[in-house]
Order: sequence, then structure tokens, then C-alpha cells
Amino acid sequence: MSDSVKWMLLGALSLFFSILVLGNTVIATMAVTTLTGAMLMVSGVFQVIGGFSSTESTGSKIFGILMGLLMGFLGTNFLFNPLQGAISLTMLILILLISSGIVRLIFAWKMRSTVYFWPMILSGAISVLLAGYIWTNFAAASLTFLGIMLGIELMMNGFSLIVIGLSSRSQRD
Repeated sequence: MSDSVKWMLLGALSLFFSILVLGNTVIATMAVTTLTGAMLMVSGVFQVIGGFSSTESTGSKIFGILMGLLMGFLGTNFLFNPLQGAISLTMLILILLISSGIVRLIFAWKMRSTVYFWPMILSGAISVLLAGYIWTNFAAASLTFLGIMLGIELMMNGFSLIVIGLSSRSQRD
């Protein structure tokens, strides 16, 4: 099997999973939250181990251990309360969207005499509007937003892998 066919098959598989995820966004959101919780727990354990085995100053050791404990606590909370974890992650994304959107709008204002003004305004406005949409529909968004984002990412990944496969096929010919 050629490399181009492998890329296209991986792309098709990613597209298939994107359809499954977008058809079950609540389940996908809970899966994302659970996976995030597991990763936070594992990271927390390694951070605590790193804190204890560190040869740095006592303050650095204590900070490392406390950060590890915090990650472990968050991970445990996400694993045992995935709905609260989904709400927390959605709120975090909302805060990131609104803050990055405002920063882009400020930068756009400073770029108003350049050709980059309108793209920057558009980028900032979309982030602020998306944050506003999430805020006004927070109850529903908390249950579905992470799943929708995962589904869209899988879809874009699938299209990209198919394009890579087609591109490698045409370059080979």
C-alpha cells in the first residue's frame, strides 16, 4: 500500500470519527473532560515526584509539589465530576476567547493605517462574538462545546490528511 493511500485512509478514518463525535457531542464532551482529568492526574503525580527529587531551592521544591497537588486535585475532580469539569473547561475557553479577542481588537486599532487592520478586526470580533454566544448559551454550551470543537478538529484533520495523500500522489506521478 502506497504512502498516499495510507494518508487518505487515515483522513477518511478521521472524517468518520468526526461524524461520530458531532453526532454525540455530549458524550464527546464528557470523554474530553475525562481524558483531560486523567492527563492532569498523571501530570500531577510526575510534578510531585519532580518536586521531591529536585535539587533546586526549597521554594522551588515547594512550588513544584504544590502545583503537582493542584493538578492532581483538578484531575481527580474532572474524573469524578465530568460535568463540573466540562463547565470549568468551557469557562476557561470562554475567558481565553474574550481576552484574546479584546487583545486582537486593541492591536487592530493600533494597526488601523495598515492593510492588516481588517483581518485583525475580523479575527478579534469573531472571538468576542463566539465568547458572547457561549456566555448566552452557557448551560447548553457546557455540555456540547468541547465535543463540537473535537468534531471540527477531527474533520479538519481528516480533510488535511486526504489533501496530503492526494498531494503526495500527484508529486509522485
